[in-house]
Amino acid sequence: MAELNKILDMTPLGMKFTVLKDSNQTGGQSLDLHWELFPGCNMKDPLLHNHPNAIETYEILDGEMEFFIKDKWLAAKKGDKLSVPIGVSHSFRNPTNKTVTVFNTHQPALKMEEYFEDVCKVLDKVTANRTKEFKMDLKAKLYLGVLMSNYRNDIIAISPPDFAIKILGYIGKFIGIKY
Repeated sequence: MAELNKILDMTPLGMKFTVLKDSNQTGGQSLDLHWELFPGCNMKDPLLHNHPNAIETYEILDGEMEFFIKDKWLAAKKGDKLSVPIGVSHSFRNPTNKTVTVFNTHQPALKMEEYFEDVCKVLDKVTANRTKEFKMDLKAKLYLGVLMSNYRNDIIAISPPDFAIKILGYIGKFIGIKY
């Protein structure tokens, strides 16, 4: 379980999150995060996904970014607030040359903090503890397939398609991938 002010360093993916309130502190009602999205974050093949059992909210604290919600990209700037209902496909990206900061919540928290902690573990595995550049090669896809298969109540891939993620997760587990 993430602790207060814990840094969830996903720098190889262009982002870093700080836990402001974890599910223990909110009685499971939410996971509250401070995001830093670095320039160019998610510009190539961002994970389009949904949360089948949670609402996700965003408040842009500084900078400008874009959100894909349902079927279109929307520009957002400092002060903008967005809410993504349960089950709605979405993604985000930072097309600017400045770091964007965001207040983000998942309501209820479910196991999203564990998911983000596991993303960090997967990044450590596929980058040899951050000594190599992240590449979305077969190894990374298998690890991410295993990861996503462990959190189906929390997050479901839309693009890449869920069936592909399920297959990669099955193969990854079959060959013994663990993070």
